[in-house]
Amino acid sequence: MNKYIYFGEEVEGYDIAVLNEREARAAAGILLLPAMFSFFNAYLTHNFYFTKLFVTLFMLDFIIRIFINPKYAPSLILGRIFVQNQDPEYVGAKQKKFAWSIGLVLSISMFFIIVVLEIMTPIKIIICLLCIALLFSETAFGICLGCIVYHKTQSSKAQYCPGNVCEIKTKHPIQKISKLQYSVLGIFIVGLFSFNTYLYDEVNSSISTNKSMKCEAGKCGSSRGYRFQKPKGF
Repeated sequence: MNKYIYFGEEVEGYDIAVLNEREARAAAGILLLPAMFSFFNAYLTHNFYFTKLFVTLFMLDFIIRIFINPKYAPSLILGRIFVQNQDPEYVGAKQKKFAWSIGLVLSISMFFIIVVLEIMTPIKIIICLLCIALLFSETAFGICLGCIVYHKTQSSKAQYCPGNVCEIKTKHPIQKISKLQYSVLGIFIVGLFSFNTYLYDEVNSSISTNKSMKCEAGKCGSSRGYRFQKPKGF
């Protein structure tokens, strides 16, 4: 094994190369923030400067992860800095490499679409949203979707998955979801949509009222081209 170029760490007690899931999760969160900022900035202002910058850095980060060594990827270095005082959670390196390879393919596609060719296509929005979904799933729920795909599709099943999701197990009582909990969640969602509809109608009503008042004061279109005439005697 090369001293610097390799994938995964050899840890006592594990018969395969592993990575620290806590670092990977932290790195996903670190990438998620600029990903969302660049996406919404481009969507709202149609300025793709930050998107081009982020996509380039994102691609380089994943190239280092896959082809050199994950420990030298900038986002994972930052992740290690933040979680270095926490107990490591070791996961299999093979499924992580597969998952990150998906990220690399997406980043290279975005690099050519946005930075090199500058093509205006809905495909780049779909890819951006997919990347954000993958990062959010990793950092918020600790769910590596690419690792799940690897486990389902590869003949050699994944080992040491985050949270031991690859192994069949019985849920603990604290993990089970009751019908009452589902009901509470459903009521909350319905109430949220209802309140959103109410606020939307209120805002539209307020805007219509303001327009009507301004129209009455200015006599609407009749004021266009109107010139003030001085009274006689001035």
